[in-house]
This record gives sequence, C-alpha cells and structure tokens, in this order.
Amino acid sequence: MVHQPSSPARLSPSSDTEDMAEMSRVLAPRLAYFAGVARTEHVTRAAQEMNVPQSTLSRSMARLEQDLGVDLFARHGRTVSLTPAGRTFLTSVERALAEVERAAEEVRADADPATGKVAFGFLHTMGAETVPGLLQAFRADHPRVRFSLVQNYGEAMLERLRAGELDLCLTSPVPDAPGLVARRLDEQKLRLVVPADHSLATRRRIRLAEAADETFVTLEPGYGMRRITDDLCQEAGFKPRIAFEGEEAETLRGLVAAGLGVALLPPPAVPRPGVVELTVTAPRAVREIGVAWLEGHPDTPPVAAFKRFLLSRRGSLLP
Repeated sequence: MVHQPSSPARLSPSSDTEDMAEMSRVLAPRLAYFAGVARTEHVTRAAQEMNVPQSTLSRSMARLEQDLGVDLFARHGRTVSLTPAGRTFLTSVERALAEVERAAEEVRADADPATGKVAFGFLHTMGAETVPGLLQAFRADHPRVRFSLVQNYGEAMLERLRAGELDLCLTSPVPDAPGLVARRLDEQKLRLVVPADHSLATRRRIRLAEAADETFVTLEPGYGMRRITDDLCQEAGFKPRIAFEGEEAETLRGLVAAGLGVALLPPPAVPRPGVVELTVTAPRAVREIGVAWLEGHPDTPPVAAFKRFLLSRRGSLLP
C-alpha cells in the first residue's frame, strides 16, 4: 500500500470564537510580509527592504495562501501582482497594520518620561483641594505629563485598579487586599456635622455616644466613609439610625443643613452655611488616606515618578 501524503491543512471559515482566535494567531505574523510584497510586487526587493531572507518571505507567502485557501498573487517570473482576492485582502491588511501602528504610538507616548500619561483615581472629597494641589506641585517638575483623572468611591476605584484602568488611586480606608499594594499617606480628622439650629450646635466638642439617639445621613454602602461611620458608631456603643443615604459628602452637608439628620464627615473645602461641625473626642474619629496600586504591575516612567511624588508627601498630603 502506498501512503498518500495528506494535503496541507487550511483554516476553514467559522464564526466560532476559538477558530477565529486561531486564525488570527496564524495569520497575524505574516501580514506585514504580505503588505511588503504587495507594495513592491517583487519578492526579492521586498525581502531586501524588510531585511529578511528571500526564502523566508517566499515560504511565508505560500503558507499564507495555503492557510487562506486563496491565491493572493499571480506569479510572473521574478515579479508578482495581486489577484482580485489579494487586492481585497490588502485593503483590510493595510487598515489593520495602521491600527496596530497607531496603538503602538499611543502606548509609547503614554510611557514617555516627559509627556506620558498617568491614570489616577481619587475620592470625591479629595477633588476640591487635595488633588488639584498635588497635581500643581507635581507638574512644577513634570510640566508635560498628562493625567487621566477618575473620581469615585473607594471600592469602585479598586475594581478599576484591578482591571488595569487605573495606575494609582487615593482612597480610604487604606486597602489590605490580595493583589494590591497600599501605603498610608496621611490621616484626616472627622467631624460630627449638625444643623445650625440643633441643640448640640452650641457645643464645640462631643463624644460620639452622645449622638446615639440622632438620625444620621450617610454615604451608601460600599463607600469608605460609610464603613468608617458604621465602625465608629459601633465603637461608641450604638448602631446609627439612618434616614438618608447619598453618594457625595457635600450633598450630605446639604441634608444636614436642611435638618434631615447629622453626619460624620471630613472637613469641607469651603465652610458650609447652615451647619456646625463638632470635634469628636471619643472614639478617635479619623480616616486614613492611602495610595494603592496593582501588585507586580510594571510602572511606566511617568507613573513611577508620580508614585514617588505621592510617597514623598507622607504626613503632608492634605492641605
């Protein structure tokens, strides 16, 4: 019996995701070679321009046609010309290669030490004074570094950090979670905010236990300040009775001013009329502010520079 060699395997068209991924894996390395041969219409000249052996280029084109199951070139001695299928294929290949080059330029630009980009997340309460001041100080020495800024609550920022959408984030409480690195930078005293006409408004200091019978307005579950509020109230011996939940600290101050409850909040950027802010003497009412990043994630030069800058502000982060 004579053994007949099997014909070369071809990629069959399919909408199946795994088949499409396999087709991309096989075809992608040959696309630039194809475009070079199509541009010069001469294998030898294309090999010289791309600095690859002519035999490598010839084999690559033959395998490309074999994998596609379509003739892309008509051979004329040492020259070649595109078939109608080849011209159709070239249009898409040139578009794909241009997109790859655009993406490469973009990531190179983002990593440039002088003009690169930092994706930086921070809490809403850091947005009025703290972050603008930090960026102004950093850009004094790095004037062309660009920032993509995201304001959100802590858990949402950590999710974006894990997804690779952020390089660094300022958050509170300082996270202690697998896959993340976090460093404490500063702490911020919290105050019990009461309406200006409240019976406690004549006080300057208060033990949190004295507010056990008050109605509280708080941030929604998932926010760091909500967790801190719940923990401090528990330490003071009570569970807060919550009337309203919001998404932003200054909204809560407005609710307090309207007489809808009291709130534990960090100091405002600008004093708010209609409320009085009391120092909490017990328990110790502070929130820690820290910077977090993804463990093992390599930093581009601009990200590394901004990280060093933030770490240098330990103890002096807040205005």
